[in-house]
Amino acid sequence: MPRGLQLAIIAIGLVVIAILLFYIWRQAKALSEHRLRQRKTAEFQAKRRDEMIESIRIIAMAVEEDQVEHSEACLRLKGLLDYVAPDLLNKSPYRVFQEVHEKIQHMPTHRARQSTDTKFVQKMDKERLAVEELHSDEVRRAATAIRHYRFD
Repeated sequence: MPRGLQLAIIAIGLVVIAILLFYIWRQAKALSEHRLRQRKTAEFQAKRRDEMIESIRIIAMAVEEDQVEHSEACLRLKGLLDYVAPDLLNKSPYRVFQEVHEKIQHMPTHRARQSTDTKFVQKMDKERLAVEELHSDEVRRAATAIRHYRFD
């Protein structure tokens, strides 16, 4: 085999190796960036979950100290538990959060409440207060239980 052909084949081989090395380097870099994004996403989700758990405990404490209406606490706790531990809403004593939520979720809140007829709002308030009174002890017990619950 002529010497020039050997050198040409070696040169072609080196170019192919260089191209493969560049491709491997790009893939490794992309994989590293993907792992970094995954780690940051996991850290963000863990932090968000921890903040939700802290909110659950604060709301539960507010219920125990009568600083919040039980109906509002149930709406908020149900919403937070939907993300943190939805299975708890089917277990006793936490089921009461779901039950109260279902009974009052149709009622207007915030701006909708302000733009609703006063008589209708008063009727809804009576209904809401009746639901609160009916479930008051259960909500308090569930709040105490959820405040001490160990979310894993």
